[in-house]
Amino acid sequence: MLRVLAVDDEKPLLEELLYLLRSDPRVRSAEGASDATGALRRVTLALESGPDGPDGIDVVFLDIQMAGLTGLDIARLLAGFARPPLIVFVTAHEGFAVQAFDLKAVDYVLKPVRPERLAEAVRRACALLERPDGAPARPGPEPEAEPAGAAPATTAAAAATAAAERAPEQIAVELGGVTRFVAIADIAYVEAQGDYARLHTDEGSHLVRIPLSTLEDRWASRGFVRIHRRHLVALGRIDELRIDAGTTSVRVGPAELQVSRRHARELRDLLMRQATG
Repeated sequence: MLRVLAVDDEKPLLEELLYLLRSDPRVRSAEGASDATGALRRVTLALESGPDGPDGIDVVFLDIQMAGLTGLDIARLLAGFARPPLIVFVTAHEGFAVQAFDLKAVDYVLKPVRPERLAEAVRRACALLERPDGAPARPGPEPEAEPAGAAPATTAAAAATAAAERAPEQIAVELGGVTRFVAIADIAYVEAQGDYARLHTDEGSHLVRIPLSTLEDRWASRGFVRIHRRHLVALGRIDELRIDAGTTSVRVGPAELQVSRRHARELRDLLMRQATG
């Protein structure tokens, strides 16, 4: 069962969140903190106690927009510890989802909080903290002992990297207040829409607040190539390359996408190398 700390500087919202958490049979205890200082003081006590100690905390439910330090600031501070508690962000703002999941958040719940949505966040936390045999398990390996005189290793960063490598390659998207995860392997192409990007899959499309250039950098190793200032395409999802009167285009499922002149030759070379192995 989970030991939970909820953090929100709006007292009515904090009380409502605590009420919902305490109503969940998977939550052993739920404490509240109304500011960053109180939250850090309580988490520090938990870290000193250890994950199995009497003052341990398994999950922190964090508001993002607070006076002083934000929830993101608190999460960054906690990430520096070897075995920090899991983080679930609870916020009224959709625009921080990318930063939240970069910080390895378990979930991102939008206000006003719906009981069934919070229950899903609790379920995800339980799944991460429990092995099939019931033994507690947190993401990442146990920290190794440092050689004498060596500088401390960034065990939290190493643990987060290891967890990310084991996890499915997904991207978080928001739809109707619900956070969903789309497998990157299911994305055929991405379309730029200002500061946003629309992810196109066989089942539909999803809008995320990430510039296309950022996805181009992140997904280059996953086989995504830029074909136009507006489009990023999964190389393996290209069905046809068409050249007509000096104009190049590709067919990706039912969509036909124009290829700019500056990218045409590079794309042809990549497709040729792919075809010849």
